[in-house]
Formats: sequence, C-alpha cells, structure tokens
Amino acid sequence: MFRFAAPEYLYLLILIPLCIGAHLYLDRVRRKKLSLLGDTDLLRDLMPLSSERRRQVKFYLVLSALLLVIVLLARPQTGSKRENVKRKGIEVIVALDVSNSMLAQDISPNRLENAKMIVTKLIDNMNNDKIGLVVFAGDAYTQIPITSDYVSAKMFMPSIKPSLIPVQGTAIGTAIDMAMHSFGPQEKTKTSRAIVVITDGENHEDDAVGAAQEAVKEGINVSVIGMGRVEGAPIPIEGTMSFMKDRDGAIVVSKLNEAMCMQIADAGKGVYVRADNSNTALKLVQKHLDSMAKSEVETAVYSEYGEQFQLFAVLLLLLLFIEIFILEIQNKWLNKIKLFE
Repeated sequence: MFRFAAPEYLYLLILIPLCIGAHLYLDRVRRKKLSLLGDTDLLRDLMPLSSERRRQVKFYLVLSALLLVIVLLARPQTGSKRENVKRKGIEVIVALDVSNSMLAQDISPNRLENAKMIVTKLIDNMNNDKIGLVVFAGDAYTQIPITSDYVSAKMFMPSIKPSLIPVQGTAIGTAIDMAMHSFGPQEKTKTSRAIVVITDGENHEDDAVGAAQEAVKEGINVSVIGMGRVEGAPIPIEGTMSFMKDRDGAIVVSKLNEAMCMQIADAGKGVYVRADNSNTALKLVQKHLDSMAKSEVETAVYSEYGEQFQLFAVLLLLLLFIEIFILEIQNKWLNKIKLFE
C-alpha cells in the first residue's frame, strides 16, 4: 500500500503551474525588450553563443527538481508489514432532512447548516466506526455509502442543499427504510447499528413510526435530532430577500414537529434531542451511540511503512547535476554534442 506520511506538503504543488506561468510571462517580457533593440533575427546573429533551447531546458530541469523536492517533503511510503487487527466500532447511517423548511433560521445560521455541522462533528468524534449518509425530502437517496473514510465523508457536506431532492416534502419513513438498506451485510460479530434522523419533522408524508419499528426488528436503533423551534420561523427563498408564501399569499411559518420526532425515537428505541446553537444535541446523541455495544471487527491493516525517498532523491540529484553542466551559452566542447539542435 502506497501513501504519503505528510500529504499536507502536496499543496505546494500549486507552485509548479505558478512557476510555469511566471516563466512564460518573463520570457515574453524579455522577447519584447529584445524586439525594441532591432530585428530579432539580426540580434540572434550578433549573439551566436546565446542558446534559447539551453535556457528552456535548464528551467524545466529546475522545475522538475522542485517537483521532486515536494514529493520528498510529503514522505512517500509503502506498507511493509500487513497484519489483522481487531477494532471495536459501530455502524451509523445519518438520515438528513434537506427539505425547504430546513432553511428556516430559528437556529443559527439555519436548520440545514446547523445539521451539517452536527454531522461533521459526529464524524470527527468517530474512531473505528463506519458512517453513511442518506438525504431526503419528498424522496430519499443514499448520498454516502457506509464507509470508514471520514475525510471523503466530510467532503460531501458543503454540497448538500435542498436542490439535491427534486421532490419536496418530508418522507421520514422512506428515509429510514433507505438507511436500513444502506447498511452492508450483517457480520457474524453482530456489529451494532444505528440510524440518526436529523429533521424538523414537519409535513411527514408516510409511516415514519412504523419504519422505525421495522428498523428495531432488524436490530437497528433509531434516534432523532429535532431541528428548529416549536414556535417556528419563516422559510427564506434562496438567492432573494423574500420568504415562502402559501396560496393565499401569507408567509409560511415552519414549526418543529417535536411530538412526531419523539414518537419516531421512542419506536426506534433511541433518543430524541432538540438541536440549538450549542453542542448539547451532539453530546447527547454521541453519548447514546457510545453506550451501544461495540463488537470487534477484524481488519487487515499495514502496521509498518517503509520510506521510499531513495529513488526520488537520486533523480533529484541527477537533475541538478545535469542542470549545473548545461550552460546557457554555447562552448566548443559541449557544442560537439548535438543535443539542442
């Protein structure tokens, strides 16, 4: 298995295109200045020892050396020892409500953004667990299959918005059913499984309580985080300063359906908590998940990694050695080598 022990240094690769751009710009400036002195062909005859190709080759040799330096800083490694280890963890599927009502701003900055922050922090607190994400409104879709790749899971968070689901509504039951089917095959170790529904519970359109009961029969725990306040708030229209209105022209006020959320959590043998602008909801759900029995899962991992800098270092030295011995002007000895013709 190949990896970089310090991958943060790979961000320095942005220097490569920047250097090329600067080189091309300066080269263009140099050519313009030369053209002010007279005809370029005539000037070339007046400077017979000058070699444009040598200058270009020297630049790209140095640029290649810079690329290798960045790779060396990132510390390339390969797995040298593989062994099976036993780890304890649970599998969690988050069912996230992305309906328009989640844009209400009764919690800061709005219900959806607050929910996404909760999911991100939940992932940050995970260790040896697996996470998946189902998004729903009037329908439900698996956004992130069950995975232990926390970095990739968090990368999806910024792209989650109501437009992901073309059909509006709050089909909590469909989301729970989709989450149930998003789990992989039940392992012999009986890994504990949980669904965390994050919703305002408004305008539910199916049998969410029945779906939670079915999940319990499959050994899956269902908890609910309620988003919003019972007194409610208007729903802003994205990209405008207006709010959603009903057919009569009255502003729609979205209210947290706390009773429904509690019923779902009760049927799913989980916990219900209401989110606010603190970390209280996250802490309570995290405590509940931690209390669930965690089974041991055997996983093949690389426990030792060997540094693989030698080849890159040799190439780096070779490039620098070649660059030193290539002069920008021609000489009678190197001229015998027709490398630049």
